[in-house]
Amino acid sequence: MVQQAGYGSWRSPITADLVVAGSLRLGQPAWDKGDLYWTEGRPQEKGRNVLMRRAADGTVQELTPAPFNVRTRVHEYGGGAYWVSEGVVYFCNFADQRLYCLLPELAPQPLTEPGPYRYADGVVDRRRRRILCVREDHSRQGEPENTLVAIDLESGSQQVLARGHDFYASPQLSPDGQILVWLAWDHPQMPWDGTELWRAEVAPDGSLGEPQKLVGGPAESIFQPQWSPQGELYFVSDRSGWWNLYRWDPQGPISLCPMEAEFGEPQWVFGLSTYGFCGDGQILAIYRQEGLCHLALLDPRSGQRQELPIPYTELHNLQVSGEKAAFLAGSPSEAMALVGLDLPSGQGEVVARSSSVAIDLEYLSIPEPITFPTSGGTVAYGFFYPPKNRDFVAPAGEKPPLLVKSHGGPTGATAAVLDLGIQYWTSRGIAVLDVNYRGSSGYGRAYREALKGQWGLVDVEDCIAGARFLAQQGRVDGERLLIRGSSAGGYTTLAALTFHRVFRAGASYYGISDLEALARETHKFESHYLESLIGPYPQRQDLYRERSPLHHLEGLNCPIIFFQGLEDAIVPPNQAEKMVAALKAKGIPVAYVPFEGEQHGFRQAANLKRALEAELYFYAQILGFPLPEPLEPVPIANWSPPCPGSAPPRWVS
Repeated sequence: MVQQAGYGSWRSPITADLVVAGSLRLGQPAWDKGDLYWTEGRPQEKGRNVLMRRAADGTVQELTPAPFNVRTRVHEYGGGAYWVSEGVVYFCNFADQRLYCLLPELAPQPLTEPGPYRYADGVVDRRRRRILCVREDHSRQGEPENTLVAIDLESGSQQVLARGHDFYASPQLSPDGQILVWLAWDHPQMPWDGTELWRAEVAPDGSLGEPQKLVGGPAESIFQPQWSPQGELYFVSDRSGWWNLYRWDPQGPISLCPMEAEFGEPQWVFGLSTYGFCGDGQILAIYRQEGLCHLALLDPRSGQRQELPIPYTELHNLQVSGEKAAFLAGSPSEAMALVGLDLPSGQGEVVARSSSVAIDLEYLSIPEPITFPTSGGTVAYGFFYPPKNRDFVAPAGEKPPLLVKSHGGPTGATAAVLDLGIQYWTSRGIAVLDVNYRGSSGYGRAYREALKGQWGLVDVEDCIAGARFLAQQGRVDGERLLIRGSSAGGYTTLAALTFHRVFRAGASYYGISDLEALARETHKFESHYLESLIGPYPQRQDLYRERSPLHHLEGLNCPIIFFQGLEDAIVPPNQAEKMVAALKAKGIPVAYVPFEGEQHGFRQAANLKRALEAELYFYAQILGFPLPEPLEPVPIANWSPPCPGSAPPRWVS
């Protein structure tokens, strides 16, 4: 029977245990001789990344035994942690950052010596019996040095092939093994701002000839250079204002299929791929348009595009081998999965699922893409999830609380894909707005660059505008607005709570409170990121202080809960701890939940569960709705529950 209960207090079958149990991190599919490889990040094994293989005969095998963890720390975010050739796997192990060789049916054997090096994004040069990859050298003072290196497969000896740029990525060897291409960029650019595509001939001794820059620069982002089987070079560029596909020609790049759509994505990690070459000469490609992903076949000569009908709205990491393709895919009713596709028949199959949990659709909130007006006479985007639970209805006239979700990056995007972490809220009667604020990817370069110099301003304005838009429509309770975010989204959350009087409470997951500290202390990859988002430091120290929540606590008058990994090298724990101490001193209700053994982004099952339940407990206390089931309490400083029947207090002065 349908029961009546206030929003927020609905009982839900989508428990924190269920969310965590269904949170495998699938990644980096790769083909080799008809076999399909991928990684699984397992929260139940403290986030260990396991390499899996499905053989051509359909048998599935776990390849890397515990405690091996297939993960690299290059750029801290990693990606591109393994590569495979002729049945032999080479991978980076997280604990020691050494490269290992994995032969069929044998234990992994170290290829490189212990030392200050980290490796990523490799390709096997079979003719010369070596690996070509990115190496990050942490042996010197100051920033680590990034280079392209060749590693001999027998001795492990290393030869530097290219150096001098701050960053390298995507080494790709031509089919005849005679030409190497790669991406490079320098401070202060991030790879979505400006990269360069370089080319060099490979000499008989394996060294590189004189490098030649083909395309790219500070205002052009190049993504995924790749050779066709015929030896032609393709790449993605945003020179038109959109990441589109091009073929290199000495007379100038040739655009294959000009569209106001994104065939690329921000290179936060290595190994990203959005297109590949089919056996019949066509290109299979992913593109994103108006926040949703599409899969299409492109004729590289005519530019003709044929969209393939697929039941997915989110696609990543496309890999093509002859007549087969594999990619990560999800939809509003299906969590991310590794999908195999037979191109001649068009038949797809799920190879592995990030979640084995089956949820009745009557408990699932389907996201509604929304476009809403924001500051400056422009618009922003998001996905709205109304409350949904077949067992409950709210009292007449009551409107649901709204939880605004601010994604990380900030150069990133949210997607319309089943996320049990969102359904955890909606099935309890709390609406969610997942915002793609200005600066998000997927809407062209101009929208992405709208955040330049404006971080902490327009992203915050867009989160507020989205919340107010829904409240004005009568779809949510404008007096019960919440906001949450992680990393850069945590900063947006803290800025919204500090500089505006809109939200009743918020949750910061390893969020930034002191922009100056981030500018001084962060790692190499992002060490100049803030120059484009805010301004040069220390020349514009005034802006950094002006936009740092920690320096404006006089404006903060609402409760916050903080979650922080104690081994976070990207946003160190002191960012949260200073904020917590200041809030305690001011008398504002505040909670702090630190996790040992966690870095930037939580991976351990127990911690993921604790964080989700603690956040719900915190909101229930602050907004005053009853919990449908008992949860482990969270210590909240400066907090005394209101008397029964009284309205929850507001801390906004």
